[in-house]
Parts: sequence; structure tokens; C-alpha cells
Amino acid sequence: MISICIPLYNFDAIGLIAELQQQINRCAVPCELILIDDYSQEEYRQVYRSISGSHQYIELPENVGRAKIRNLFLKHSNQPYLLFLDCDSIIQNPDFLKNYITIMETSPDIVCGGRVYPSEKPDQEHLLRWKYGIERESKTCATRKKDPNRSFMTNNFLIKKELFQNIRFDERLTKYGHEDTLFGLELAKRGITITHIENPVLNGDIETNEEFLKKTEAGIENLVKILEFTENDSKIKENITLLQTYQKILWAKPILKPILKLINPIIRQWLSNGTSSVTLFNIYKLGLLIGN
Repeated sequence: MISICIPLYNFDAIGLIAELQQQINRCAVPCELILIDDYSQEEYRQVYRSISGSHQYIELPENVGRAKIRNLFLKHSNQPYLLFLDCDSIIQNPDFLKNYITIMETSPDIVCGGRVYPSEKPDQEHLLRWKYGIERESKTCATRKKDPNRSFMTNNFLIKKELFQNIRFDERLTKYGHEDTLFGLELAKRGITITHIENPVLNGDIETNEEFLKKTEAGIENLVKILEFTENDSKIKENITLLQTYQKILWAKPILKPILKLINPIIRQWLSNGTSSVTLFNIYKLGLLIGN
């Protein structure tokens, strides 16, 4: 009934896989576990190979990115529903899989379970990612339901295979960022509303400030690319807060661009050193967008 799909990349996911296997063993419905490695370092591949006899395990000869690797699971899955989980997820609920099986009885098209972050404050080197996650990504089911398609995240979702065959992730996006935004908007355009349930996973890998900033910069590049190949689709602008702000100050871009070009390197240094202001982080992202 469920194909559990985990894209692997440079992370030891043995704990996640073991927990899922225990929950699969308790299920009375068919479940399969599929692992696809997106050209990880050899040390991680050796770990994955050590357990490959119990699951489908595929190694890619090159890195294909977050969009394409998720589409590849269609080739290897045999069940009517696909459950996608990021490899750094930590499952804390012993009924995690059971909760998805229960909601499947209503035959939903797509379901999101949510994401939470550790309650304990990390050290300064990891503070920016943690604070951003707490403030912007750790949303309750009730909050996500208010704007269901805008709240879509790829780290923990269930989808009908039939639907996924028709609406795939856009493989023109090869870098990190916004593939989930584009996917959620495509669902909305086709009149498909995402179902949300309270079934979160814990983010088990808080990036350093520097790692998060680099991913953010790649995400802005992806966002610019999306605007280009969608010909500045108004729906995209309406559903991304950063673009809403950008549109409001577009008239002042000639004035702001040289100013932000000067101060953005300073802001970046502050953020990299541990300044965890989400407002300052948003100013930095706006500066990157104006500079493109």
C-alpha cells in the first residue's frame, strides 16, 4: 500500500531506516522501503550498502539534485501511495506510519505531516538555521491548514502514485531550493488541495550558519530561474513572501541595489558568525534577489 521513499545524500540514515522497519513490521498492509543515493561520498555509500539486502537500494553515478531524484522513485515503487522522507528525519512517534495508513482510508491525493525542530537551543554556530526553522517551518497542523498548498514541504509527505505520475518535480531546478514551492503551486493550479495532519518528523541535522547561508544563496538562484521559465507567473509572486516584498519595493530598486550591494557582505558576516535575527536574514535574502 505504501512505498516509503528516502533520497540519500551524505547522511547516516541508519537510525531512520531501522525505525521505519520496526513500524513496517507492525503494519498489516504492504509496505516497501526504497533508498536512492544521490552520489554521496564513499563512506556513506558503504554504510548504505551494509543494509541494502533488506531494501531496494539504488546508487546514482552522479548527483542529480532534489527534484530529479524524487521523480526517480516512480520507476522503482510498486505501491499506490508514495511516502517521501528526508534522510535526516527523526521519527519520534511510534504510530507515525500508522497515522499515514489511517488517513489513506479517506483516499487523499496528497498529505503533509509537518516538521519540528529540537526544543533545546543549539550552539552559536548552528543558531541561524535552528531559529529560522522554529519561527518559519515548525507549524502546527491547524496553522498549515489555513493556507494548505503554500505550506507544502518535501521532507515528509504522502502522495498518490497516479497523481505523482502526472505532476512531477520540475527537473529544471538542479540546485537547492523552491522545488517544493513550485510543486505546491502546480497542485493548486489543478485544483488539488493538500491535506494536512499532525504527524511531524524532527529535523535531525541542523546546518551550520555558513552551510545554511550557502543553501539560501542557491535557493535565490533557483527562485530567479523559476521566475524566468514561468515568465514571472503572478501566482508565484503572490505565494512567496520574499517576492511579495520585492514587488512592493521594485520602484526603489535603482536606489536600493547599490546600498544593499555594500551592506549585504556585512550582514552575511554577522549571520555567519551567529547573529540569528530572522529579520536580518530576510533583508539579506532580499539583497540577493535585488542583486540578481
